[in-house]
Amino acid sequence: MGLTGAVKVVLGSIAFGIFWVLAVFPAVPFLPIGRTAGSLLGAMLMVIFQVISPDEAYEAIDLPILGLLFGTMVVSVFLERADMFKYLGRLLSWKSRGGKDLLFRICLISAIASALFTNDTCCVVLTEFILKIARQNNLPPQPFLLALASSANIGSAATPIGNPQNLVIAVWSGISFERFLWGILPAMIVGILMNVAILLIYFWKLLSIEKDEEVASVTGDVVVEDDMNLHRFSPATMSHVTSMGSQDFGSAVDPGRAVSHRSRTSSMDIDTQTPWSGGIESMRPSNASREVVEGAGISLSRDEVVTSRSVVRGTSNPRSSPIGDASVRSADEEGLIKRWKRAWWKTCVYLVTVGMLIALLMGLNMSWSAITAALALVVLDFKDARPCLEKVSYSLLIFFCGMFITVDGFNKTGIPSALWDFVEPHARIDSPGGVALLSLVILVLSNVASNVPTGKSFTYKRTGP
Repeated sequence: MGLTGAVKVVLGSIAFGIFWVLAVFPAVPFLPIGRTAGSLLGAMLMVIFQVISPDEAYEAIDLPILGLLFGTMVVSVFLERADMFKYLGRLLSWKSRGGKDLLFRICLISAIASALFTNDTCCVVLTEFILKIARQNNLPPQPFLLALASSANIGSAATPIGNPQNLVIAVWSGISFERFLWGILPAMIVGILMNVAILLIYFWKLLSIEKDEEVASVTGDVVVEDDMNLHRFSPATMSHVTSMGSQDFGSAVDPGRAVSHRSRTSSMDIDTQTPWSGGIESMRPSNASREVVEGAGISLSRDEVVTSRSVVRGTSNPRSSPIGDASVRSADEEGLIKRWKRAWWKTCVYLVTVGMLIALLMGLNMSWSAITAALALVVLDFKDARPCLEKVSYSLLIFFCGMFITVDGFNKTGIPSALWDFVEPHARIDSPGGVALLSLVILVLSNVASNVPTGKSFTYKRTGP
């Protein structure tokens, strides 16, 4: 396809240039509107400049890719709620044998997780666990964070759902999930091993430093955690504060009043233990005890006073004991039921996710498989789905819509076709030199012009619209 009119070429290049600048540098000083708004601006300019018509712009939006993105994001939200990434974080530190072992685990686990649950989700969630593990083991976090970033990108290349550009390539080229996986898996394994080797060589000395103050650091972590626990509300903490407050108040009153209080309290204890009281007097606290408690600024009800006295003496009221035991049993049963429901719900989330992966491997429609799994999880949750749906990155979906229109308009200018016609004779995959040149061009464009537009443009040239 030759170049179109000069005006369309210039205007289309301007619109694509604005989109490219805002996609690569979303916070440029002259227009800090971000990537999402930048993609919409580029799409709008393509229509306003009449590079493409409004109908062509709507047709450029690839709904199967958007549906697949939406479905995988919803599934990732439910997996996060089901503690999947918490278990992955625990797996990182389980019987770890030092910094080098931890680095290898991070590379392996992040690669597998990003291939199955997208690299964005993997990086966002696992970063917190890696920082925590590094702090607990007194290790520098930089090697492990670099391992997470690099391995997540390498591992995400193995599946169509691991990265947005993979979706574009798989959907537009018609490559099945199974063929895509087995075609990239060997390269992904080699890439992970090379990444581990490079990181270990680069950070070998840093990871080999002995922890001279390991005991002190562990103690410090415990102290900090204890300090955090002190600020949490708990009945035990509150009862401790109450007893301490009562003792302080007792020491602050005058001696005569304290002696009188003790004598009256003793007589009250003796009276409540007489056989003829029949348990009725034991429920009648003296005025002195109420006076002391109210003077300390603590308001207790009648039942709370009786309960606290019964616990201190090691006795219980015969009339209130069955009710208390029944309430404790009901609370235990309710907690057990909640735990079983939680475990059953987690199992359902994992089974649905595995079913989605099996459907993808069987060659079923990737977009509808992901959407079906997402809606199945919404129904099984049996709650208002708004909180989960609000966690979906709609800005990414809108960015894709604008990018589809902008890239399609830029392709209609004829510039990508001219560049491809110039490079294609030298970049054929039937020769090592051609493979090297094609890989170099894609590598440069992916880092300069972003990987998603590059993947879409090259797929467009190889397969057509």
